[in-house]
Amino acid sequence: MEPAGGPVEEGCGPAGGTSAGGRESGDQGGWAGGAGGNWMATHPTFTEMMSLDMSDSAQIYAAFVVYLDLLEGRNWHEVKHVGVAELQLVCLHAREREQDSLQVMVPVPVHISLSHERIREIMKKASLPQDDPDTPLSVTLAIVESDSTVVYYKMTDGFVIPDPPDDTEDVDNKQWRKKRKKLLK
Repeated sequence: MEPAGGPVEEGCGPAGGTSAGGRESGDQGGWAGGAGGNWMATHPTFTEMMSLDMSDSAQIYAAFVVYLDLLEGRNWHEVKHVGVAELQLVCLHAREREQDSLQVMVPVPVHISLSHERIREIMKKASLPQDDPDTPLSVTLAIVESDSTVVYYKMTDGFVIPDPPDDTEDVDNKQWRKKRKKLLK
């Protein structure tokens, strides 16, 4: 069944013809449509992502949704897209704050299944080299639902010891010292 506004351009959103705002492509109200037509298809970053020679347009759409969420919704800095051809993924490199180190975001549509082997392959090939050799590899999976909801899961290679609590009362706690001692072994 075609959306009310006619056929949807291929690769400009998830199946079903909805835009990032969740509106039908032909809907002229709200921020997703408007008088200019499908704004996403003409967005410079989206067109650059489309030219990266990735076979899955749903993954490119997911990458663009995460790009917008990081840049506009969360105010991250230096958000750049990077094509990883051997994985057929568009990854994003970004900084949460200007002084922070770059983080790798791996946008994935919600309908894609990931095996342990695929996650390990993504971590090895998409992670940035670490300054400290003792720092484990890490990427953040950004899982994108068809309504543009994004859920972020930070994944690391191995265990990461949690930071101590901010509450000094807990630091003096005998139970916390035992847990900390176990984790450091």
